[in-house]
Amino acid sequence: MSETSPIRVLFLCTHNSARSILAEATLNHIGKGRFVGYSAGSSPRENQQPNPIGLQTLETAGISTAGLRSKSWDEFALPDAPHMDLIITVCDNAAGEVCPFWPGKPATAHWGYADPSAGDGSDADKAQAFRHTLHAIHRRLELLVNLPTDKLSAMVIQQTAKDLAKA
Repeated sequence: MSETSPIRVLFLCTHNSARSILAEATLNHIGKGRFVGYSAGSSPRENQQPNPIGLQTLETAGISTAGLRSKSWDEFALPDAPHMDLIITVCDNAAGEVCPFWPGKPATAHWGYADPSAGDGSDADKAQAFRHTLHAIHRRLELLVNLPTDKLSAMVIQQTAKDLAKA
């Protein structure tokens, strides 16, 4: 990670339709040019698109949804894929979800969030869950993007990201 190139963060979840999409869009919105967010899933469903309630939640918050799509993490293993500096899983271990594992040497952290699209609640209930999840993700990402440069060095970023999971 040089001081001139942005820190590339890949958010992973199983289906890449809700939490990881919220995180990608939010980081790109508040990243201040120092960060670039991406998202992917270990097993996105065929022809899956981001959750429409999630997209509406982002738009209502003034965060661009342009270019967002559900994709497999296989895209980031291709030779021309951008190199990631930090991989953050955003699935919910407490709910028994299996979080994807990313091979290689980027820094990694787990920031667990409950799936706002899960359950049989009404669309209004799900919209509230998406707003709550977006707020929680935004809070952690604000802390990350406002860290001083010395906290973002390759040797320090792993522990910094893990510490933010407790924030």
